[in-house]
Amino acid sequence: MLDYEHYRLPEGNVVISFSGGRTSAYMLHQIAEANGGIPDRCVVSFQNTGREMPETLDFIQECSDRWGIKIVWLEWTREKPKFQIVSHNSASRDGRPFELLIWQKRHLPNVRMRFCTQELKVLTSKRYLRSLGWDHWTNTVGIRADEAQRLGREDKDRWVTWHPLASAGVTRMDISDFWASQPFDLRLPNVNGSCWLGNCDGCFLKSESTLASLAREYPERHQWWQKMEDTASDWTLGMGRFRKEYSRREIRWMVDNQGDWIFDTEGALCQADHGDCTG
Repeated sequence: MLDYEHYRLPEGNVVISFSGGRTSAYMLHQIAEANGGIPDRCVVSFQNTGREMPETLDFIQECSDRWGIKIVWLEWTREKPKFQIVSHNSASRDGRPFELLIWQKRHLPNVRMRFCTQELKVLTSKRYLRSLGWDHWTNTVGIRADEAQRLGREDKDRWVTWHPLASAGVTRMDISDFWASQPFDLRLPNVNGSCWLGNCDGCFLKSESTLASLAREYPERHQWWQKMEDTASDWTLGMGRFRKEYSRREIRWMVDNQGDWIFDTEGALCQADHGDCTG
């Protein structure tokens, strides 16, 4: 039974940050149920980087259609106002917003300098909301109770952060149980409540094991990340890489030459996410 108390919208303007995954979709559903829909003072937004899986984009549109919720699709652009409104049909699927940002910065983001998240998602959303005339708002983020390491002070100059899932005690398995009972789902693998293909397909915060799996199962998607490193190497005297421990070309070589044993042998590949691999 839904605990409405944890999902009632705070006063004032509210933005619901929808990443396109099962957790944020669950959060959106619960908030809509607890508030009798999404009121006009609330914006649901998805910031597309161009590196999301096509299944993610389809899932976002299906949530919107099935639940009758308007979702604003945004992308970063180099030209002012540095965002544009797109749609399921027009959203980039080849990494263009991310690639343009890398070319503008002339270096790659990494664990310690996550300007991709800041520009492509956080500031893109902020610029859109400011264009609506919003001065201050509540930013709703789908961090669960079992992700305590991700909970921290996120209040900024114009917004405060709200974590309804964490306050409601929602865990990964609660999310899995919910989607098992629904007539539709994100058509990407759910491995013990985790979707290894969620968000940016080859994000540098994903584990070495996950990135190797991407190279094996989706070589054409891995290739984009390798191309970005090759491009950045021309700017940084061969040091262009998303992670200092390994390059995407090295991961490609390892997958091609080491065989399946690296996936079957515990400890052969680091399995820690969030930039915790130490090599």
